[in-house]
Amino acid sequence: MKILVTGCAGFIGFHLSSYLLKKNINVIGIDNINNYYDISLKKNRLKKLKAHKNFSFNKLDLINRKKLDFIVKKNRIKIIIHLAAQAGVRYSIKNPNSYFKNNLEVFFNILEVSRLYKINHLMFASTSSVYGDKNHNPSDENFSTDKPLSFYAATKKSNEIMAYTYSNIFKLPCTGLRFFTVYGPYGRPDMALFKFTKNILENKKIELFNNGNHARDFTYIDDVVDGIYSLIKKPNKQLIPFSIFNIGNGKSQKLKKYIKLIEKNLNLKAKIKKLPLQLADIKNTHSDISKLNLYTGYKPKVDIKVGVKRFIDWYKEYYKY
Repeated sequence: MKILVTGCAGFIGFHLSSYLLKKNINVIGIDNINNYYDISLKKNRLKKLKAHKNFSFNKLDLINRKKLDFIVKKNRIKIIIHLAAQAGVRYSIKNPNSYFKNNLEVFFNILEVSRLYKINHLMFASTSSVYGDKNHNPSDENFSTDKPLSFYAATKKSNEIMAYTYSNIFKLPCTGLRFFTVYGPYGRPDMALFKFTKNILENKKIELFNNGNHARDFTYIDDVVDGIYSLIKKPNKQLIPFSIFNIGNGKSQKLKKYIKLIEKNLNLKAKIKKLPLQLADIKNTHSDISKLNLYTGYKPKVDIKVGVKRFIDWYKEYYKY
């Protein structure tokens, strides 16, 4: 089997690619190694992937449709897992242009290439942010997602709609993956666990928006990868071959509990700077994962206590603490 993974040097893309490679699946990776966060982290992820003989890498900005066409055609790709995107809710307030280009124009290129080369299954990253700030928790896939709070979430909702039309018109099998707060080793430096760990170790204050009164469905990276893998060979076979799945832990945890776990594992106390709720921020997320469980048997295995410890052990080793 041969799978194209876009965003292979990103957090989820790296872990998914590693998992596939260990299963002796050939992975064709694409990434533009942009500077949204520390490039050296991306390069180190890539170095680990390149140690596998069944991995080949293409440094490419997916806005370049010709080169994307060439890679898909040359490798006779039949499965695409599209994880490349401009991530981050807060960044989308200041830089909406990057989201328009990387999340909308690029996704159109992915859809067109998938149509042209008759891809058997296109899987793509969406986000729990499409649910907006719902009072109904847990969120299931049938909830209305018409009121995203950020432009980031709006681009992801747009991806879902675009994919649905391609499934409807061209019978392209598409599966959207709504990820809930993903964490773990080699995680993104712009996310809470990484920022909090870094600041506590450096004796700096951690910023708590909404005075820390957030709750999140923290999902460990290995569980996310399990969820994605469980769907690869199971595209929708209906008249309109389109599906959406939540990939989460199925439990919502208070941010304050998360911080206590970090403090316990670091054996340090956090200095806290409380701030009001930030624009476009969602107070609570909680996934209903029963649809994915019924479809593939998906069950998250990693408890938050174990997951946070694994991240901190990795962080200390990686940054030589």
